[in-house]
Amino acid sequence: MKISVFGLGYVGCISLGCLAKNGHKVIGVDINENKIKLINQGRPTIIEKDIDLIMEEQFKLGNVSATRDSAAAVSSTELSIIAVGTPSTARGHLDLKYIFNVAQDIGRALAKKDTFHIVAIRSTVLPGTCDKVAKMIEEASGKQRNKDFAIVDNPEFLREGSAVSDYYNPPLTLVGSDNADAARQVANLYANLPGEIVITDLGVAEIMKYVNNTYHALKISFANEVGNICAEMGIDSHRVMEIFCKDKQLNISPYYFKPGFAYGGSCLPKDLKGFQTLAHDHYVSIPVIAGIGITNENQILRAVQLLQRFSGKKYGFLGLSFKAGTDDLRNSPAVRVVESLLGKGEQVMIYDKNINETLLTGTNKDYVDARIPHLSSLLCHNIKKLVELSDVLVVNTTEKEFMDILSEEKHKTIVDFVRISDCLLGRSNYIGINWSSKVGGSHVSGEDTVV
Repeated sequence: MKISVFGLGYVGCISLGCLAKNGHKVIGVDINENKIKLINQGRPTIIEKDIDLIMEEQFKLGNVSATRDSAAAVSSTELSIIAVGTPSTARGHLDLKYIFNVAQDIGRALAKKDTFHIVAIRSTVLPGTCDKVAKMIEEASGKQRNKDFAIVDNPEFLREGSAVSDYYNPPLTLVGSDNADAARQVANLYANLPGEIVITDLGVAEIMKYVNNTYHALKISFANEVGNICAEMGIDSHRVMEIFCKDKQLNISPYYFKPGFAYGGSCLPKDLKGFQTLAHDHYVSIPVIAGIGITNENQILRAVQLLQRFSGKKYGFLGLSFKAGTDDLRNSPAVRVVESLLGKGEQVMIYDKNINETLLTGTNKDYVDARIPHLSSLLCHNIKKLVELSDVLVVNTTEKEFMDILSEEKHKTIVDFVRISDCLLGRSNYIGINWSSKVGGSHVSGEDTVV
C-alpha cells in the first residue's frame, strides 16, 4: 500500500520505518526541514532501539522518503496517517492545532484528487476529534465523507525505549471507524502481527489511550501506596505485590472491570476501611486508596439522581442484595438507594427471590433494620405483579428470571445498574447507569469485530 505519514516525530518515525519494513511504500511529511533531511538520508528523527537499522535498510530499498509537500504526498498515496503531536494546554486540554492544520492540508490536497482516500489518526486525541477532522476535510476539499474519503482512528500504544518491539508485538491492535471497508484496509496493515485486531466505534477507539494510560498511572500509584504502608511495617512490599499478581482470576483479570453500580457486601467495604485505618495508624498518606470509598459513594449518589428523573412514579426493584444468588444485604448499595427514595417520599416495591425477611439474622438483619425497618411491607413475592404495578423497573442483580421478564417489556422504563443484557441496548425505554442506551453511533456495525 502507498502511505503518507504526517508528522515525523516519535510516533511518525516509528510508523514510517515499521510500515516500510512490512512492505509498504511510505512518504513522511513534516514542516521541519531537518527531519525531512534525516529521513532522506536514511536516518531516523529520534533515538530509539533498532529504528536506525530499519530506516537505513528501508531507505536503501527505496521504501521511505520525506517531503514538505503535503499535496504531493496525498496525491501519490492511498492512505494518510496523522501522527503529529497533541500537547497539553495550561488547563489540561489537548492542543489539537497541529491535527487541524494537517486536516486542512489533506482537505486541500483531496480537492484535486479523484480517487478514494483514507485518513487515519494515530495521534492521541479526545473523543469527537475524528468527526471534527472529517468536517474540516469536507469543508477544505468539497468532498463527502464515506463517499470520497473515510476517517479512521488507529491509536498507538508504544513505549519509549521499546517502541519497535511494541510495534511488532502488540497485545492488540485497535481500529475505529464508521466505514467498514476503510477499517478493514487499515486493519490489514497489521495482519501479520500477533495480538487481536479489534474494529470498533470511533469514540471507543479515541478514548482508549486515555483509559489505558490513566489505569497504568493508577497501578503505579496503588503499588506505591501499598509499598509505603508495607515499608512502615517492615513488610517486603515487592513480595506482597508479586503474590498479588499471581491471582489471574480476580486481581489481574477482566472480572471487576465492568462499569456499573457501586460495590457492597461484607468484605470489600470492611477490608478497604481496615487497610485505610492501618495506613492512618502508621501516618502514611494514601490519597488513591482513600479515594476508593469516595468514588463508590459517588456511584450510589449517581444512581439516586438518575432515578429522581422519574420522581412521583412507582419504582420496582429487581433484586436488593449486593449481588445475584445471595440474600446478603450488608452494605448493599441498592438498600442505600431505596432508603434515599423512601426518604424523598417515593413509592418503592422490591422483588428478590433470595430474600426472606423472616430468615434475616445477625448483621444482615441489623443493616436492613437500620435503613429500611419496614422492608417486609415493600417486598413483593410475585415478579409479574411487581412489573405490573411499577412504572420504573430498577435492575440491581443479574438473575436470569429478570431477563426473561425484561426482554418482553416494551412500556415500562427500565433503569439498569448491572448491564443485564446487551439485547436491551437501543430501546427507547432503557437507561444504563453509566452507559448509553444508544450505542454504536458512528460504528461500522453493532458490535466490535475481532480479526
